[in-house]
Amino acid sequence: MAKQNCWEFKKCGREAGGINSDKLGVCPAAMDLQADGFCGGKNGGRACVYIIGTLCDGTCQITYKNKEKMCDTCEFYLQLKKEHPKEMTIFSYLDYINGKIKKEKK
Repeated sequence: MAKQNCWEFKKCGREAGGINSDKLGVCPAAMDLQADGFCGGKNGGRACVYIIGTLCDGTCQITYKNKEKMCDTCEFYLQLKKEHPKEMTIFSYLDYINGKIKKEKK
């Protein structure tokens, strides 16, 4: 069974080709190729908490501080923390991204 991404969970329609993508644009989480595969998600679909510029619940989080406040109460993020308690940290996310960058350079 495929892992659910944030746009599927939230039903925001901001994934590429989604119902709201023309009007609101495609969400940065849905376009983040570097995060592809993080905790089993597509693009940044399971790393949304670490991606700046997402538009969740009608509010654009343009700084990490804004995201931290919003995401701490997000049902999707809380679910991810239960599923992946060790991986859902900024350090694990950065290790994942840095590991992919190192592989690409080889």
